[in-house]
Amino acid sequence: MKICKHVRSNAITVARDGKIVGIGAGQMNRVGAAHIAFEEAKEKGMTTGLCLASDAFFPFDDVVKMAAQYGVSAIIQPGGSVRDEDSIKACNELGIAMVFTGVRHFKH
Repeated sequence: MKICKHVRSNAITVARDGKIVGIGAGQMNRVGAAHIAFEEAKEKGMTTGLCLASDAFFPFDDVVKMAAQYGVSAIIQPGGSVRDEDSIKACNELGIAMVFTGVRHFKH
């Protein structure tokens, strides 16, 4: 999250072992940013034990479901969407830990 807060709008960062392995930013939606970050991680051979950070809440559970396909085991995000329960439910079903910070960093 320390790196994610410095990335521009719709920021998604993916880390493993304390290192950033993928960054997605500047996209029209969070799914596009996540896809870029996951593909960068995949190109580096990082497909398990990943942690995803988002600068803003998830209005839908689509990024959570995508994260599971790319080997994410934990997500940190601000929370605050009226649909947070959808993301929580998806995480519980997919065995992904989720932490809410309560702080939104969304930069433009």
